Amino acid sequence: MPDITVQELKKRLDAGEDILVIDVRQPAEYEIYNIGAKLIPLGELPRHLDDLEEYKDKEVVLHCRSGARSAAAKQILLSKGFENPRNLLGGMMEWSATFDK
Repeated sequence: MPDITVQELKKRLDAGEDILVIDVRQPAEYEIYNIGAKLIPLGELPRHLDDLEEYKDKEVVLHCRSGARSAAAKQILLSKGFENPRNLLGGMMEWSATFDK
């Protein structure tokens, strides 16, 4: 699946769509600013794959600060057979710049 913009994700979350959003940042970053995503730091993601098994054929949106770590997380999920991982373009920097005005 193609990556997702902050505008598209916010619209879908506001509409109440059931989307698994995973924040791959560190806990300290999450505490400072988050959008309510499930926190699984990138380094811990491989250990949580069994917990995410039910989402293998569903859309999973990954995000981090800028989009780099979540792009790496997307590749991990793809390599483990996940069909629809998507990276949030621009990450929390883009989200904050767009919606926290």
